[in-house]
Amino acid sequence: MRYLRYLVLYFMAVGLIVVALANRGDVSLTLLPVALGELVEFNLQFQVPLFIVIFLGVMIGLLIGFVWEWFREIKFRAAAQTEHRQLVRLEREVTKLKSETVKEQDDVLALFGETS
Repeated sequence: MRYLRYLVLYFMAVGLIVVALANRGDVSLTLLPVALGELVEFNLQFQVPLFIVIFLGVMIGLLIGFVWEWFREIKFRAAAQTEHRQLVRLEREVTKLKSETVKEQDDVLALFGETS
């Protein structure tokens, strides 16, 4: 199973390298649209390879998806935690009741022992 994981990671790495080599051309990234940049007289512009833009876009999308899913599941985790607390409380109550019934049985058996 470990070797299968390494094989999948190897093919993913080769695929990412191929994508990076195929998209080495520089692209221009600007902070604002040209008209708006001229209006405020401030506009950052970068020249970066296209594969960096692609990989950053994928990573930012994954990060947004993970955070979105984490926020979506908060209510389910809270409900599961509440249910777990109730189960622990019930288990404690059951063990307490069992110990009390054992004491009562011992008293009853002791009475039987005295009368006979």
